[in-house]
Order: sequence, then C-alpha cells, then structure tokens
Amino acid sequence: MKKAKLIFVPSTSKGHLIPVLEFAKRLVDHDDWISISVVFVKLPSDPFADAYIESVKASKLDRIDFIDVFQQQHCHSIVDNHSQSIQDHVNVVREIHTPLLKDFVVDLLSRSRLDSVTFVGFVFDLLFVSLVDVAREFNVPSYIFLTANAGCLSLFFHLMTRQGEIRGSPEFKQSDPDQLIPGFINPVPLNVLPSALFDKDNGYPLLMMTAQKFKAVKGIVVNTFEELEPYAISSFSDHGNPPVYPVGPVLDINCKLHTKFDLAQREKVMKWLNEQPQSSVIFLCFGSFGHFLAPQVKEIALGLEQSGYKFLWSLRVPPRNDDSGGVHCSEDMLPEGFVERIQGKGMMIYGWAPQVEILAHKAIGGFVSHCGWNSILESLWFGVPMVTWPMYAEQKLNAFKMMKELELAVELRLDYEQLKVDDVVMADEIEKAVKQVMDERNEARKKVKEMAEIARKSIVSEGSSFLSIQRLINDMISNN
Repeated sequence: MKKAKLIFVPSTSKGHLIPVLEFAKRLVDHDDWISISVVFVKLPSDPFADAYIESVKASKLDRIDFIDVFQQQHCHSIVDNHSQSIQDHVNVVREIHTPLLKDFVVDLLSRSRLDSVTFVGFVFDLLFVSLVDVAREFNVPSYIFLTANAGCLSLFFHLMTRQGEIRGSPEFKQSDPDQLIPGFINPVPLNVLPSALFDKDNGYPLLMMTAQKFKAVKGIVVNTFEELEPYAISSFSDHGNPPVYPVGPVLDINCKLHTKFDLAQREKVMKWLNEQPQSSVIFLCFGSFGHFLAPQVKEIALGLEQSGYKFLWSLRVPPRNDDSGGVHCSEDMLPEGFVERIQGKGMMIYGWAPQVEILAHKAIGGFVSHCGWNSILESLWFGVPMVTWPMYAEQKLNAFKMMKELELAVELRLDYEQLKVDDVVMADEIEKAVKQVMDERNEARKKVKEMAEIARKSIVSEGSSFLSIQRLINDMISNN
C-alpha cells in the first residue's frame, strides 16, 4: 500500500490556523499511512503564526512538514491591504498563492512517484477556496476545511439554490422575508445573516463565489459534531451536495503561551481565579477584533457592577490614530470610581486573555462571548453556559443557532452592530443577561453540561467524529 500525501493550505490567522493544524495532527494520529505538507504564505511580521507552527513542529509529528512559499517581492501586496475591500484582498492572496502553489505541486508530484507516495488531495481553508481551481488543473481531489459550523455551511448551499430562483439584483435586502434555510429548524431572520450578503459590490459576489467552490469539491470537513447539529448535518444528503464530514470539536486545549507578556498575564489571572469560589465568576471576552467604543464600555461596566456577580473582563477598544496598530485601552473610558469599587469583586484584562485556561477553571460560571465558532466550541467543551453578543462575520448566525436552535445560550443580543455609535447595549440588559446565565436553575446550564460530555465522547474511538474521520480517510484513498 502506498503512503497517502495531503497538502493543507491554511490561513495563518489565529482562528483558522489553530483548528486546521489541530485537525492535521488528528489525521496523522488516526492513520499511519498519511503524511501532510502544510503550505502557507505567512506575513513578514506574524509572531503568532511563527510560534504556533514551531509548537506543532516541537510535538515531533514527523509526518507533518511546513513549507512557507512566501516571496519577499510580494510583501507589500499583502501587508498594505488595510484599505482594500474583502474581495480585493482575496484576489491578492489568490494571485500570490496560485503560481507558488503550482510550482510546489509540480515538484511534489515528481517526487511522489519516486517515493511511492500517492498524492490524495488538497485541503483548503475557507479563505482559500478559490484555489480549488489549482487542484482541478492537476486532476487532484480538493476538500475544504470549514472552521465554522454546519449551519454556516447550510447558508452557503442555500445561496446556490436561491441564486437559481431569484430575479433581479441578487444581493439580500432588509425587506426580504425570513429565510427558510435547509439545516435550520426555524426561519432565519435577515438581521442575523452576515452583513456581506447585503453588499452587492463586494461581499455578496465573494460569498457566492465561495458557495460555488463548495459545490465543486470532493468533500467538506466541518469543525462540528453530529450530536450538536444533527438537523443541519442530515440536510446535506439532499440536492447533490458533496459529502460532509463533521470531525469536531477540533480544539487546542493545551494553551501554549508565546510571549513573556502572555505568561505574566496568565499568572496574574490564574492567581485571582484560584481565590474565587466555584462557578462564581462571569467571564467576558470578545475575540481579537471585538472592540468597543467608550459609551458601550461604560454600560458594560455598570451592568456588571449592578449584577452583583464577580467578573473577569477582557477589554479591547479601537486603536487610537497615533497608535501603531496595537490595542489601546484607557481606564478613563470606565465610569468614575469603577476601578476602585471593583477591588476584590472583579478583574480587568486589557487585551490578550488565556481564554482556554480561563474557561477550564472551576471558578468560571458563565461566558459573555462574541460567538466566534472556536469560542463556542471551547465553551461547550468545558461546560460553560454562554451569553450571546455577536460582533461581525457569521457570529450573529452562530448566536441564533446557539440560542434559538439549540437552546444552549442566553440571549443578550443577536443583531448587535459593532462600533455603531447609536447601537449601545444598556447596563440593565447586561445585568439581566448575567443574572440569567449565572442562575443555577437556568435550563441552558444543564444542557451545556450534558453537551460537554457528548463532545468529549465524539472524538474518542468509535465516537461520531472519530468514525467520520475514518470515513474521510477511506473516501480520500478511494477517490484516487
């Protein structure tokens, strides 16, 4: 039997790189015949990607190797993308990856014949689905690794169906009716769909192109598990969709630390949590891009204070004009006397927080989250009930799924517009949601604890995701 070689093409952003590489590790652990080359274009100053890739190398998985195909002359094209639209940025990335990836594949194919290795496919990150065309040129099967959930995949398939039915301008409009999307039990309100779908010039065309590529691949790997989204997963067998493989939850629960600042921050946070009673602390964290304006910061502070619960709050605000891109935070955004009044009752974290370790701590009783899918899976893994406060991208749809579809969260907002001056969640709303999620009688708390046990069983031998990975491997080999 020949050994099977896969090429993974991930984005190096944190929310994508971690699950993609953790899945790569799980694949080689699952089958001794599989080896993986991770091909990427890394930004010149990306300390996280450097550190994380080095940590994977240090795990001594000799069947995963890394190839940085970045070329110096393309540096300015990627770095100077702040003024670009999403569509333009994707085009730049595709233009850089395509020729480099082609050269690499030509070399790999010639070496594979000599090494008795069967090249069984590409696994593309969601952000690089346009490179499916490269795989087709070499007549090699391609697969997509979706860092979002099965509900998000349902939306992509729905776009294709809707495109064939709609007349006139195809983008969504706020006057459209709620969407009946296969994979969702309830009609989906327009205000929880990604805002890009309403942008006819950039967002909608990009998402439609992505949906078309989804239909063109041999299979789609989704970071979810069957017991969490059974309705959505069962809907994929219709309409000629590619096979879908739920393989999650794919997480990095080892909490690797990358800088001296991270280590100091972690020690400070964990010392404080160790002093708190079990399930007594509400944790607030909104992801790397979850920024707030001053009026919202003050309302959060007042809401937490009014709730009476202890809290751990990771706060980010937009960088000032004179900052060099880093996160700037100032205590003058908080209510007067707030810092003094919370001594012993709460703790502020300005910027990075060791989220996984925090959620794993016995003192944490609830989690106010931006509803990024990785954060949701981490919360479920540790059995921590959530309050929904989505910010951007597909997070509103995630919040809708968690609250309305699965009843695993408490609703604060489903349709928050980040950094919109007149869209402020008031202190009384925050107080109410915190009290609700921290109430031991809340039904969502019980359901989350049960789902945590199911999640852990899904990835071990004979679990649903374990078997799905085996089916994926078998299908990859049989497709060649």
